[in-house]
Amino acid sequence: MGRVTYIQVFALCSLLIIPNLAFAQLKQNYYANICPNVETIVRNAVTAKVRQTFVTIPGTLRMFFHDCFVQGCDASVLIASSGSNTAEKDHPDNLSLAGDGFDTVIKAKAAVDAVPSCKNKVSCADILAMATRDVVVMAGGPSYAVELGRLDGLSSKAASVGGKLPKPNMNLNQLNAMFAAHGLTQADMIALSGAHTLGFSHCNQFTNRIYNFSKQNSVDPSLSPSYATQLQKQCPKNVDPTIAVNMDPNTPRTFDNVYFKNLQQGQGLFTSDQVLFTDSRSKQTVNSWASSSQAFNNAFVSAMTKLGRVGVKTGQNGNIRRDCSAFN
Repeated sequence: MGRVTYIQVFALCSLLIIPNLAFAQLKQNYYANICPNVETIVRNAVTAKVRQTFVTIPGTLRMFFHDCFVQGCDASVLIASSGSNTAEKDHPDNLSLAGDGFDTVIKAKAAVDAVPSCKNKVSCADILAMATRDVVVMAGGPSYAVELGRLDGLSSKAASVGGKLPKPNMNLNQLNAMFAAHGLTQADMIALSGAHTLGFSHCNQFTNRIYNFSKQNSVDPSLSPSYATQLQKQCPKNVDPTIAVNMDPNTPRTFDNVYFKNLQQGQGLFTSDQVLFTDSRSKQTVNSWASSSQAFNNAFVSAMTKLGRVGVKTGQNGNIRRDCSAFN
């Protein structure tokens, strides 16, 4: 009897020291007996959406990150504002999220719910997590098993977004602090920054680097001069704010380690990208992943898995939304 008590006490203590208790219920085959073909259904819906527009890929990946960093991976970023509630998606930091990312989850949810045994059994948060893995694979990135079992969040407020998402001008200390708040290491942060191998940015996010960097230098000296000239051509002064520039100037439609090779050449678009190479504390990781795509892919999968456990909702803290954009 005493031994059983000891085991129970040990188990309790183990739970107490797990920083993110909720992820304890996540598992790879969560829907095996509920909606066994869910991953295939989602993948087919995502594939159809990618055929319509490539923006689906970076749009979905970025939306997953923005969701998880604000109140956890609970699909709260998908909620539309209504009445007196201004939702997360309408905070200034989220206005640049691509509509195609939202549409991907909505279409995948409709495909899942079209199967009678699956209807209202699969959360929007899990669909977003699966769709994110699928777009990474479709862009040439690594495949990985997605942990599932998240519930959808019960709140979405624009007021909760401020200060939660990385800014393009952040330094290494600021980036590390923001990621550490979610149990993510510097290596995780650098790996997730590697998602900038895909996607684009609007000119206003980095024009300070090419026109008015400092009193001494109008152009950021950590930028390659030829790259700075290229960016000035793409983003002339007083440019239309909707003009977008590829994050990776060399292979913008492929998930690869060229992002890190770009940093070695002074071709990081944001200050927060280039600092990963200019700061001696992170430079070695950049060099390592620039020389080994396998090492980067492994680190990315590990970081995405950890990211997917952030702030997961379980029990009374969530539910399965019938409509991903509205609370039940």
